[in-house]
Amino acid sequence: MRWVMFAAAMSFSTTIVSAQSEPLLLVANQGSRDLSLIDPGAAKQIAAVAVGGVTGHEVAASPDGKTAYVPIYGDSGVGAPGTDGRVLSVIDLASRRVVGTVDFGHGVRPHCAVYDKNSGLLYVTTELDKTVSVIDPKTLKIVGSVPTGQEQSHMLALTRDGSRGYTANVGPGTVSVLDMKARKTVAIIPVSGEIQRIAASRDDSMVFTADQTMPRLAVIDTGTNKVKTWVALPAVGYGTAQTLDGLWLLVAMRNAKQVAVVDLKGMKVARTIDVPGGPAEIVMSEDGKMAYVACNYADKVAVIDLADWKVARTIDAGKFADGLAWAR
Repeated sequence: MRWVMFAAAMSFSTTIVSAQSEPLLLVANQGSRDLSLIDPGAAKQIAAVAVGGVTGHEVAASPDGKTAYVPIYGDSGVGAPGTDGRVLSVIDLASRRVVGTVDFGHGVRPHCAVYDKNSGLLYVTTELDKTVSVIDPKTLKIVGSVPTGQEQSHMLALTRDGSRGYTANVGPGTVSVLDMKARKTVAIIPVSGEIQRIAASRDDSMVFTADQTMPRLAVIDTGTNKVKTWVALPAVGYGTAQTLDGLWLLVAMRNAKQVAVVDLKGMKVARTIDVPGGPAEIVMSEDGKMAYVACNYADKVAVIDLADWKVARTIDAGKFADGLAWAR
């Protein structure tokens, strides 16, 4: 009997570990002020965790998949009047509750969080300070900052080795190039009157950001720190993500309710995919077969099958589903 009970307990334990090893899709919901935990296999939300503030736009996860980090931005849009958030909420994904905060000491509108696996540091854009704040996730202490030299440094992308950072500075319409180790600004690249979002290519040779004054995408050469070319889009773009094979770039076009697929060899749009309203942020699945698109206005995540370039399913999230991250 003891052995049967022990075997049953071991089986139960293995089941729990196995279940926890499956990746969760995290969705920061601006409108409902919570974090969706989505099971991509079942295509459904399994929990919603209050983020403890007004309101979180973006989310990052620790490499072990145990912790989520949600900067509390405030109730405004970028560059607009409103409250100035000053904390980062730390969420334990197992207990599904806020277990800590990082206080920046004053209103900074913290927005984009990026966990660098190379250094083990957490970076958070702190717009009102014109910096990227550096946090030690183990101690939840701010251990430094990287100046961007520009207002409204809204989003951050890192190179694979974590040595370079690129911020999209919305209102100035520039991209700041950062030395993350020396913690200094290397260059400021003029792009347009206003830009949004930023992503680095998988080989770190290019950085992409979307012009907000006209339907086009800027392609920045990271070797020269200059705009190399422009890609014409059917509508104004927003968030971008490259497929794992490096051949395609998906571009969310919020007001068009579409995602454009850019052929990175020819630097032109090959096709468009209809999705629910307000597509904003895009992440790829671990196996590279699917793209997950947060659709702000529809409160959903659209799942695009990259084999046939069609929406395979949609998943209900919270209100104004926005930032995405994988918890593995």
